[in-house]
Amino acid sequence: MQNVTLIGIDLGKHAFHLHGQDKAGKAVFRRKVSRKQLFEFFATFQACTVVMEACAGAHYMARKLVAFGHDVKLISPQFVRPFVKSNKNDFVDAEAICEAASRPSMRFVTSKTESQQTLSALHRVRDALVKDKVRTTNQMHGFLLEFGVALPVGNAVVTRLPALLAEHSLPPRIIAILERLHAHLKYLAEQIDEVEKELNRQLADDAIAQRLLTIPGVGPITASLLSSELGDGKQYRCGRDFAAAVGLVPRQYSTGGRSNLLGISKRGDRNVRRLLVQCAHAFMLHLHSYSGAVADWVRSMLARRHSNVVTCALANKFARIAWAIASRDAVFELRT
Repeated sequence: MQNVTLIGIDLGKHAFHLHGQDKAGKAVFRRKVSRKQLFEFFATFQACTVVMEACAGAHYMARKLVAFGHDVKLISPQFVRPFVKSNKNDFVDAEAICEAASRPSMRFVTSKTESQQTLSALHRVRDALVKDKVRTTNQMHGFLLEFGVALPVGNAVVTRLPALLAEHSLPPRIIAILERLHAHLKYLAEQIDEVEKELNRQLADDAIAQRLLTIPGVGPITASLLSSELGDGKQYRCGRDFAAAVGLVPRQYSTGGRSNLLGISKRGDRNVRRLLVQCAHAFMLHLHSYSGAVADWVRSMLARRHSNVVTCALANKFARIAWAIASRDAVFELRT
């Protein structure tokens, strides 16, 4: 199999399906292996290009195969799907991966480092804890409202629960349920604080994230998430490409030479997009305290466009600035 130049891997949890082909695109071998056999196979195989879908376990596998001397590429699954022929099975998927990787205009995903994956995992844990906290708070509000206790929106139920239970004559069993939920709420708040402290510790050792903090409106959470998802930014040709990948550009449905732009596309990581939009909201909320070219641009936009449109446009600009900072080893400066 000296003529094998490209191998596609259909990743699985325990079984992996390989499709190898030569320079002309002719199939040379197909093989099903276990995880241990996969590492043994590539440890002794000649250096070649290995392609996988960017899915669970792909970044770890990419790091392992790069250590064996192979050139590893990751493809977004949405770009592989059109190349699946007829009926679908694991070997056909591996062949489709090779076919997609053979396209000269194919776009690939940059594999993440261990640090980036750890940072991304921390953010996912924090998001899950925050959602659980909001859900628990809403549940307590709902239970109290069922018994005639109406509270304002927010965390008043957390701070005022002991006083509320003393003021209102509620059934003992509902009191026990509320106290159990209150204890769970305090546990979630403690866990969120611990995760944020760990994020801040990792942020202190991340040079890219420290530079991203110079963007007005961007805080530690957004900076660390951008650092884990963007990296050095070399996988994007320009800041416009990164903003498009995040989904902060209009969807296009144009034909016959007529351009038709719709709402923002909402592609890519929705957490990055959500945080960039929140940063734009924070910047606009304190616009009176900012000066410089960006602030003047926002003021001129607000004079003729709706604030929601300006928010998305500013989030797009922040995405481009973040790419420039990460890829050019620069910091943001407020220019007048």
